Formats: sequence, structure tokens, C-alpha cells
Amino acid sequence: MATAKKTPVKKAPAKKAAPAKKVAAKKAAPAKQVAAKKAAPAKKVAAKKAAPAKKAAPAKKVAAKKAPAKKRTPNAAFMKPLTLSPALAAVVGDKPLPRTEIVKKLWVYIKAKDLQDKVNKRMINADEKLRTIFGKAQVSMFEMAGLIGKHVK
Repeated sequence: MATAKKTPVKKAPAKKAAPAKKVAAKKAAPAKQVAAKKAAPAKKVAAKKAAPAKKAAPAKKVAAKKAPAKKRTPNAAFMKPLTLSPALAAVVGDKPLPRTEIVKKLWVYIKAKDLQDKVNKRMINADEKLRTIFGKAQVSMFEMAGLIGKHVK
């Protein structure tokens, strides 16, 4: 007797048959859902009708954002001229200035004297005039505006 080589049995056709059953099951599922929707109580149907109304509200907000924005009016408190202390007047001038202008003039002074730290640009190295205003040798640019408050009225 001669022995014949057996070729391995391919299981690919079996795998192809399984997805066909799933597709059939998926097609059958919507029919069940349609039947379930018809039998659903009126409360659920009313709740679903109310949901689209909520989605319509954000569309109005989007339309409002596209409208041209009104120009901002400056706050009178920021534009009010303030009296400066003698130490601050030595740096920015002796005329009463709004807080915004005081900060601008301080930055002009800092840039002119090259007082910004070379490594960390957020830090300001105070010279003698600024040390009397700030109270310390090095100040962060964020706390600078807060320290000015002690020197204005």
C-alpha cells in the first residue's frame, strides 16, 4: 500500500460562513427595533421629540459669535490719573498718570537701562531707583504691577 500525503484541511470556508450569519442577525435586529419603537410608551416618544429642541439652541450661539463684536469701551478706573509717590515720580515723571501709563513708562525705563535678566526675561533686576519702589533686588514682571500700588494714590 502506498501512503498518500494528506493536505491540510482549510478552514477558511467555515470562517466565511460565520460572518454571513452575523450579517443576517444584524438585518433582523432593525426589524425588532422598529417593532419595539411602535410599542414604546408615549412618554419615551415625547422625550425624544424634546431632545432636538435642545440641539437647536447651540446653533443660535454660533450665529451670535459670527456677528461683529462691539468695540470695548475703556474702564474709567484704569484711565483715572493717579498721584505718584516721590520714589515712583523719579522713574516715570512727576505728572499724575493712569496705572496703565505708569507700567508702560516703567517698561521703557527697564528696557533703556537693560535691567531685564539675561537668562530669565521675566525677571527684572532692580537698580537703586527701582529698589526703592519694589523693595527687593529682583522682581518678576507679574508682581511688578502689584508693587506699584503702594506708590500711587
